[in-house]
Amino acid sequence: MFNLNKLQKTILAEHVRHGGTAVDFTMGNGHDTRWLSDAVGPTGHVYAFDVQPLALERTRALLQSSGCAPNYTLILDSHENVLDYVTGPICAGVFNLGYLPGSNKQVTTMRPSTLKAVRAAVQLLDRGGMLLIVAYPGHPEGKAEGLMLDEELAKYDRKQFTVSKFRIINSPTAPYFFCVVKNP
Repeated sequence: MFNLNKLQKTILAEHVRHGGTAVDFTMGNGHDTRWLSDAVGPTGHVYAFDVQPLALERTRALLQSSGCAPNYTLILDSHENVLDYVTGPICAGVFNLGYLPGSNKQVTTMRPSTLKAVRAAVQLLDRGGMLLIVAYPGHPEGKAEGLMLDEELAKYDRKQFTVSKFRIINSPTAPYFFCVVKNP
């Protein structure tokens, strides 16, 4: 079986810098926050966003139980407001769109806030940095978000960005992801 999650981390690891700043735009259960925290190390910093208090609780518990360095800030706010919290360049950003696993599936990321957040993330991205954006077409809003991202990311100037899409093409409802790299 092809493991997209492993591939995502392998690609992302090439861009995360020890001592750098990273953002988990969709905190969820905290797995990406934890991975980023380990990747940037104790001298780096991770900002993580979610609109659900349950996500912050789960993430805080995961980070504390796994012995992560205190190099993170958990923020109860929409990812679209990232520029209110993060001002410097980021080496990496992760979006795992959709809903919080094991929670209310009616509370999901939405196209307007996702588009605003992606555009803000691109502004923050340092040269050589990467955004990883996972779309989940198995539910209506997730499918619409993926189509919106196809359209948006295709507009990015090739001289400034390299945009890739990784998808299992014989499984139309399987998650897929985009990589947006700011060229050095």
